[in-house]
Amino acid sequence: MKTASVATVFLFAVCLAVLLAACRGGERREPAAGRIAFTSDRDGNEEVYVMNADGSGQTNLTNNPALDAYPAWSPAGSRIAFQSGRDGDLEVYVMNADGSGQTRLTDNSAADFLPAWSPDGSRIAFVSDRDGNHEVYVMNGDGSGQTNLTNNPSNDWMPAWSPDGSRIAFASASERDGNEEIYVMNADGSDQTRLTTNSWGADEYPAWSPDGSRMAFGHLSGGEFGEDEIYVENVEIYVMSTDGSDQTNLTDNPAADFLPAWSPDGSRIAFTSNRDDQVEVYVMNADGSGQTNLTKNPDRDFSPAWSR
Repeated sequence: MKTASVATVFLFAVCLAVLLAACRGGERREPAAGRIAFTSDRDGNEEVYVMNADGSGQTNLTNNPALDAYPAWSPAGSRIAFQSGRDGDLEVYVMNADGSGQTRLTDNSAADFLPAWSPDGSRIAFVSDRDGNHEVYVMNGDGSGQTNLTNNPSNDWMPAWSPDGSRIAFASASERDGNEEIYVMNADGSDQTRLTTNSWGADEYPAWSPDGSRMAFGHLSGGEFGEDEIYVENVEIYVMSTDGSDQTNLTDNPAADFLPAWSPDGSRIAFTSNRDDQVEVYVMNADGSGQTNLTKNPDRDFSPAWSR
């Protein structure tokens, strides 16, 4: 009995040593949780696709001859909001996660676009130019109660909810402070406060980390918009504390890296890049390491959104 006990302990120690060595060497890594929705024009026009977090299983959800783009997952992962031009102008739609039940939520002669779900799934923030310039609006999940939150003569857009639902980050264009900056406001539109104070370039596309402690965003340091507002020059993904401090460059690449989206556990960030002379969805660790192309398609793949 004593000999068997020693042998058992020795075997356990060997197995533990092998396991620890593999983990230290980076050989064992759990696959990412959730799925990633994104936009692709590989079928001749922009459609909403979904794929597994490792890039496999890429599937067209919308299958519509009109433009369908910029998906946003509901918190439960059962529905996806997106923008579509199928009715003659951009409107916000919602569909089930398998692409069924595509339903229009906004019905406006102006453009309504860039939807973002609240963390409890009851509301959707979006952008509308119905008042003559881009404003951040909010509506109930069924499209009712559409309300202008920003009410500002500048262009305010790209809304992103904080994980607790109390605040909304957004980008505000040059009319407000001389160049595009990241702002935050309460969920009712009050207390609009600037977070970035860069005197050059543009800061845009904010994305809260799941724990609410950090915010990723894109910084355009040079160049111009390309076709359909896809950048052709240098954009970098930065991360900062949610008070605007500790701004850190994660990508540091001469190409355009933008449209960040956090993984559900906050360990990784999906983003869009044109570094390979084509627009693709990439993923990296939250510290900027391990940047990997997920889509690997000759057509444009962009605007990733990670399900929870």
